[in-house]
Amino acid sequence: MTAKKYSIATIITYLMVYLSPVIFALIVRPTQNQSITMTTFAYIIGAILLLIYLFKSQKFNIEQKPKAIGWMILFGFLGIFGSILLQNVLLMVEQAFFNAPTASQNTENIIQLIQENMVFILATTIAGPIMEELVFRRAIFGALSNRWGFILPALISSALFAAAHVDGHYLLYGGLGLFFCFLYRYTGRIGTSMITHVGMNLLVIIVQLAARQAGLL
Repeated sequence: MTAKKYSIATIITYLMVYLSPVIFALIVRPTQNQSITMTTFAYIIGAILLLIYLFKSQKFNIEQKPKAIGWMILFGFLGIFGSILLQNVLLMVEQAFFNAPTASQNTENIIQLIQENMVFILATTIAGPIMEELVFRRAIFGALSNRWGFILPALISSALFAAAHVDGHYLLYGGLGLFFCFLYRYTGRIGTSMITHVGMNLLVIIVQLAARQAGLL
């Protein structure tokens, strides 16, 4: 599969999955729990399809000389703690300069849905991050970097990544997007940013759920 065909197929599949809750609501008119379950199922199928596209795709320029898998795993796990630190710093900057709320409405909505149906945790901590890395980091940043190097493709990819979260924390998500692009570019393996993204989401959600269970939030 050529880079162009790969990117188009990946983005179209992601958009279909992203819009699946609306499609379900129009066709099936499900209950809240049914909608969460169907959305989770769509995310898992979407992630599997995007992984299949990945294995059929030709390598991009930044993947020609990848670091060893051991380095991918190491940087992926170190990236989890780096992304949490970066997230806290960017949240403080947003609050200080833009008077933005410290809480992310996107995260709040996700936690609420997980509390209503725990199966949704599979979508938010595994399937969702995998799809986002394959879309924003590989299909967009990776493909564009073949022609334009690192900076411009990383900025475009991160801006789109921030816009997709639609909760106003553009600096937060844009900064995280740039960090994920760096991990992918540095190791030459999309698996690095996948590990970091999955681990970050999982850690944030577990902490949020534990805090709510303890009555701290």
